[in-house]
Amino acid sequence: MAIIPPPPKKRLIDPNEPVFLHGARKRHFELFFAFKVFWEFIRGFRALHFVAPCVTVFGSARFKDGHRYYEEAQTVGRLIASELGLTVLTGGGPGIMEAANRGAKEGGGLSVGCNIVLPHEQAENPWLDKFVTIRYFFVRKVLLVKYSYAFVILPGGFGTMDELFETLTLVQTRKISNFPVVIMGMDYYRPIQEYLQFMVSEGTISPEDLDLVLFTDDPNEAISHIRQYIATNYEVKKRSSYLPKWWLFERA
Repeated sequence: MAIIPPPPKKRLIDPNEPVFLHGARKRHFELFFAFKVFWEFIRGFRALHFVAPCVTVFGSARFKDGHRYYEEAQTVGRLIASELGLTVLTGGGPGIMEAANRGAKEGGGLSVGCNIVLPHEQAENPWLDKFVTIRYFFVRKVLLVKYSYAFVILPGGFGTMDELFETLTLVQTRKISNFPVVIMGMDYYRPIQEYLQFMVSEGTISPEDLDLVLFTDDPNEAISHIRQYIATNYEVKKRSSYLPKWWLFERA
């Protein structure tokens, strides 16, 4: 049976968010904004506390069903669920995100999204078992990294580049350690691969930093790479290890 996506929900962009980035404001404004950010983190922590362990899949919201990158993301999502037994976590929107979540459902796994409030492109996709909608990009990026053991990057735009290089920076600086980063879409990312080599030649990154990334077009190679990293470096805690507390009004 085909799943018909629900109509997109209309959400208003917080008018205080761009104002906050204009510089210093009145103290009560700054304090109130800080409380809103804190509440966003609490909402995210409560929503995603019971979904780990995850693999986060990043990619463009603009690829449609039938596009080769959409199909590649769908395959990756299915293999993450069926071969690794892990949750697929995405930004919750359409395109690559939808494809990975759809693949997770097809693979019999848990499909989760961390959505963002935007004026376009970002209604939650219909393949999610669970999702949380966040207003601030920096909060969302923390959540997409916090609950994952590995990261898969498919073709995307500015947002995907931001997520890719922030994740690489966290791994390089050991803010998070020994987390595999897989970049899929060799044709799309060849200029990035060449530029990383150029950065090595200029001395801005170390040769060993290139070992942080696997470039591949083969979903099975991606899954094998992730499995090897996790088996070598981590003891995966299953979702059943985290039990809801009734007195915190939690639900798994």
